[in-house]
Amino acid sequence: MEDEESVREGIRIALQGTYGVRAFGDAESLLAVFQADPPDLVLMDIGLPGMSGIEAIRAVKALRPEVLIVVITAYEDVQTVVAAMKAGAFDYVVKPLHLETLEATIGNALGTIRLQKEVRELQAQCLRENVPLFIGESHSIRDVMEFVESAAKSPDTPVLILGPTGTGKELVAAAIHYRSPNFRGPLVSVNCAAIPKELLESELFGYEKGAFTGASHAGKKGLVEEAAGGTLFLDEVGDLSADAQAKLLRFLENGEFYRVGGTRRLRAAARVVSATNKELEILVAEGSFREDLYYRIAVVRVAVPTLSERREDILPIARHFLVEFSKKFCRPVTGFSPEAEEALLAHPWDGNVRELRNVVERAALTGKEPEISAADLRLGADGTRKAGAGGGPALPPLAAGGIDLAAVQESIEKHYIGEALRLAGGNETRAAQLLKINYHTFRYRRKKLGL
Repeated sequence: MEDEESVREGIRIALQGTYGVRAFGDAESLLAVFQADPPDLVLMDIGLPGMSGIEAIRAVKALRPEVLIVVITAYEDVQTVVAAMKAGAFDYVVKPLHLETLEATIGNALGTIRLQKEVRELQAQCLRENVPLFIGESHSIRDVMEFVESAAKSPDTPVLILGPTGTGKELVAAAIHYRSPNFRGPLVSVNCAAIPKELLESELFGYEKGAFTGASHAGKKGLVEEAAGGTLFLDEVGDLSADAQAKLLRFLENGEFYRVGGTRRLRAAARVVSATNKELEILVAEGSFREDLYYRIAVVRVAVPTLSERREDILPIARHFLVEFSKKFCRPVTGFSPEAEEALLAHPWDGNVRELRNVVERAALTGKEPEISAADLRLGADGTRKAGAGGGPALPPLAAGGIDLAAVQESIEKHYIGEALRLAGGNETRAAQLLKINYHTFRYRRKKLGL
């Protein structure tokens, strides 16, 4: 963009033999066609009529952050150049323009654009090869995906993922990693609950030779070192021992750690993403989890919804799994029968997406007909749990005249909060654990109900 027609035409003629060039006399003209056909690079005079050059830079970047901008200034006005660079300009050239300098600057910018495109393509390939799709259109899963996109922008900000077992917390961690600037680095996952606490510290931070009985003579690298340049995913982080918690806190603060039995201070750069199905606030209140570590790992956090909270996603997810397993077992299937779909929708899915996957895998493997029936799913006669048989207390049927649902819910909540307090001897922390809610939620509900 250049408001002086002679200069604008001179630049266009000089560059059009090498590049595809479109010329505009003001920012408004460019922005009018920008969304429909955005360029790779904008060459912009900083002194424009109408919308100023700085405003135009911000407008272009708001519409297409990936478009690079080279500004033209009439003289080396440092303040103007600094303002342009802060607004998002890639580089600048000074009038009077020298063709060699201009072409070199444009070539440098286009080289950067090519590199950015290659990185985006490589990142997209990594996503396709390593991360299953988030299936579903519910508002709750869209919120999770928006969080993933935001959290992935940082290469090192700690993330805490909350949610019951089977909701897909590891999938969220993988999505954050492969969308982040660290996507070319390793994604190292460890289930803290699956490793004995006395061994977990050495698994995470490694050990020196002879550090303990049975230690390798060569010593061992820890998972923190293995994750350098990438992401360390700590599943069930609430199961860390006190010593491991202290070492993890130090690592999060300054990237430093010591191997077990070692005296040499080591450093590594890895993002830490943690996950848990426990209420860490309760563990902090009980003294079994460090409060300072909790706030460090939970700089940003997201709660993954249960499958019962996103019931509109049940059938799309089930169909996705059915396609996956029909290919795996080389078995042609046409889908689910209407009765099977009703059974899937009626089931409580306490095991969340993991349980649904297992049910569909079994049905795809053992079903006899091309169409999966309700019987193939083995969810019960109608796909629901029976009241009083592990599916919760038996409740009265809905009367013909209707029922005050809010009053019933309040009555049930009062009953169970009272029972939890009785069983916990009045200890609110323990009562909250019995009800599988966090301590602060428990206190709020108790106060609201006047208990």
